[in-house]
Amino acid sequence: MRRGEAEGRGTAVARAREAVRWDVRSAGRAARAAWRGPGRERDLVVQSLKAAAAALLAWLLAQVWLGDPMALMAPWVALVLVQATVYSSIVQGVRQFAAICVGALVASGAQAVTGDTTGALALSVPVLVLLSNWPRFGDQGIYAATTAVFTIATGTVSAAAVGHRLGQAALGAVIGIAVNAFVLPPVHLRDVRENLAALARESGDVLHSLAGDLREGEWDAQTAAGWVQASARLQDRLEALRSARGWSRESLRLTSGILRSLHRAPTEALPPPEEDQRFSRVAGHLTALTRGLAVAADEERTPAAPDTAVLRCYAELLELLGDGCRADADRLTGSGERADPLLDERTEAVMRELHERLQEGLREHAGRDAARAAVLGTLLLQAENLWAELDGGGQGR
Repeated sequence: MRRGEAEGRGTAVARAREAVRWDVRSAGRAARAAWRGPGRERDLVVQSLKAAAAALLAWLLAQVWLGDPMALMAPWVALVLVQATVYSSIVQGVRQFAAICVGALVASGAQAVTGDTTGALALSVPVLVLLSNWPRFGDQGIYAATTAVFTIATGTVSAAAVGHRLGQAALGAVIGIAVNAFVLPPVHLRDVRENLAALARESGDVLHSLAGDLREGEWDAQTAAGWVQASARLQDRLEALRSARGWSRESLRLTSGILRSLHRAPTEALPPPEEDQRFSRVAGHLTALTRGLAVAADEERTPAAPDTAVLRCYAELLELLGDGCRADADRLTGSGERADPLLDERTEAVMRELHERLQEGLREHAGRDAARAAVLGTLLLQAENLWAELDGGGQGR
């Protein structure tokens, strides 16, 4: 038993060490990425430095220059209001200031009623914690309770003290919002392009994986289940793209004109929302395609897979469609070479030839085996849908 416990502790220590190593390597990669050039990591560094600068500036104004003995509130509020977008800073600032006002006023009232620090805390904090869940406060409601605790614990609950705290909160809010708005205002455009390119590239990877397995002819229900999981992961990437698009729209609010020029954000480089919709449909067709193959691979189901020769032809078509997805990804990131019109024409001709051969195979299957013909027809339909989405999709980018 002791030996087993020792082995268990050894395993836990090894896992802890590995976790620490992984964290250290991740931190190192993030630091190198921030040093190399623009990206999420550098954006995070900039926002962190802006928040620290806003807190320091608020402290200097409140404590050093204005000589306010209760200057804690100003840097606190300034620090937390350097949000991911200017719009978010303003919304959160209004909510937080409202929560601080409520907390200070309720704390003052509780102190006046009870005349005792413990009694005031017992009377006000439960009510304010409950009130912090009010949706109007968003995630800033908890500041009502924390403000009450600070107010009562410091013993400064007079009208003048409450006025000082509210004034400091307003000062901190103005400084935090101003720093966020005028010092490299955050404009999130890069994530949209990166997530859209990743969605296109991963779609191409799924198509190439499908083509490779179908060409070899050795695939079963387990292989098909892997395809379904791979296509399902595209939905996660699609959700990330939708989130990035939302952040992009919000970051462009209230940052027009001079503010956007301060950041020098390339707003014209943002891919249009139609691209999101296009690759959302591509992901949907891929999901339907992999599910159709999973049904054909299930021995307990009636439909059967088409003949090997036809599947190989189908694999060639999928591979070319995957090449199209990867080409779109390269164009979105700017890493692809300019398309060769002659090469595009040859690729289009090959795809049309493959499509004709598949249609001929479908007619042959229909005359011999209705179940196989149904499966092939479903697969061919999804390939045609993918082709329609990818054909000419790069126009206007």
